[in-house]
Amino acid sequence: MNFSSEQPKIIVVGSSSIDLVLETEKVPCKNETVIARNSESYFGGKGANQAVGTARLGASVYFIGCVGMDPLGQQIMRNMVGENVNVGFVYETDQEATGTAYVTTSDGNAAIVVVPAANNYLSIEHVEAADKYFHTADLVLLQLEVSMKVIEYTIKKAKKLGKKIGLYASPAQKLNDDILDNVDFLVVKSNELHIVFGEDQREDILKKYVNKVFVRDDVNSTVYFDGTEMKYCRNDDDKTSYKMGMGDAFTSGFAVALCHKNSIEECVKFGNEVSAKVSFKKGSQTGLPRVSDFFS
Repeated sequence: MNFSSEQPKIIVVGSSSIDLVLETEKVPCKNETVIARNSESYFGGKGANQAVGTARLGASVYFIGCVGMDPLGQQIMRNMVGENVNVGFVYETDQEATGTAYVTTSDGNAAIVVVPAANNYLSIEHVEAADKYFHTADLVLLQLEVSMKVIEYTIKKAKKLGKKIGLYASPAQKLNDDILDNVDFLVVKSNELHIVFGEDQREDILKKYVNKVFVRDDVNSTVYFDGTEMKYCRNDDDKTSYKMGMGDAFTSGFAVALCHKNSIEECVKFGNEVSAKVSFKKGSQTGLPRVSDFFS
């Protein structure tokens, strides 16, 4: 694994939220009421997770997002500033509250309800305002918690400028061919392939997108096709207790490794290692590792 002395420049366009996590004996079924043993709040949102994740791994990060004009939005801004993420392009709207997510979790299983709220107000104009930073960026990262118009515009813009583009296709939705063709890497959950691609024949999909589509499951296993064979990388651990944010952590690690010009195999391996570490602590961002955790 190579880490050059040059600091990668990454732009993350996406969501931020405050996550309320409820720990229960079981995830409730339809029409069922359960009692929570505990409730805690954490910083989250897939975009913010990736911004913090890549910043902790040594990248210079600009986050483009939208929060509400409320105390939660201010908390998110302060947190990202504390994590060395540039928030000059995080916008505030008075039209909606800051995004939230409600997570019910039990024995590693979870049911999640996301309220995008202010995240829905992120616009093409907000992305365009950061134009000069796109010109100097090494890589642009996205997820699917903001409007598809913003995602499509950002990908076209980054592609036109010759920038690397990474997309974590979550929460899953069908992606058009322009997106699939223009991104440099795409991370997908194994149980959501059929949503993203309109089919679930994993081997056929991976063979079509060589070294480009990376399929992950909840035991921190990543599968992809390298042009010759299916490659499998798995990093699970007896200490793996918390699965929130593992996909964002993998995406962050993969992106930073790619910026340092590592091979796809090394990028996957590093992504898995980053994802494994985040699972040791509660919350999507709490356990995100730093460069010093890998290179003392």
